[in-house]
Amino acid sequence: MALRAGSDQGDEKGREGSETSGTVMLSPRISVLVQREDFALDDLMVALRRGRPQIGAIACFVGTVRDLNLGDTVTSMFLEHYPGMTERSLETIAQQALARWHLEALSIVHRIGLLKPCDQIVAVLSASSHRQDAFESCQFVMDFLKTEAPFWKKEQFADQSRWVQARASDDEARDRWLKG
Repeated sequence: MALRAGSDQGDEKGREGSETSGTVMLSPRISVLVQREDFALDDLMVALRRGRPQIGAIACFVGTVRDLNLGDTVTSMFLEHYPGMTERSLETIAQQALARWHLEALSIVHRIGLLKPCDQIVAVLSASSHRQDAFESCQFVMDFLKTEAPFWKKEQFADQSRWVQARASDDEARDRWLKG
């Protein structure tokens, strides 16, 4: 399932075989995608920069599936989400980042479905005129995404599976933004 938000991708049709939940026009500076398909970081960078010569810095985070968690070898991970609610949550996080920092553009892509170790899960690209706003806003988005966006991860091991539990360190990372 893919949701496209923002003017850069809101006009595109879903790729062959992809499911599209709808198009939401937010701000021309925000792009939010939830999809099964992998993403190409280079393509995301090109889309983010298109028509924005004022961008002087892009901070990027890409999260991947680890092969080991809590001492167990992970063979795959299945990510679920709450359609509609998840996209709105990501949009809210993006709007909060735009309100807090001087950003030219912000892109969030999060995958769902079955993923294997080394597969990409999430990308956050934050663009601004200067590096500090890009760095800080990218970290802010990830810290809030980890705690506020309704995604559920189930790890598969050789002979069992388990749901990934929330970590106190994720709450602490988010909370530091609330204090400042």
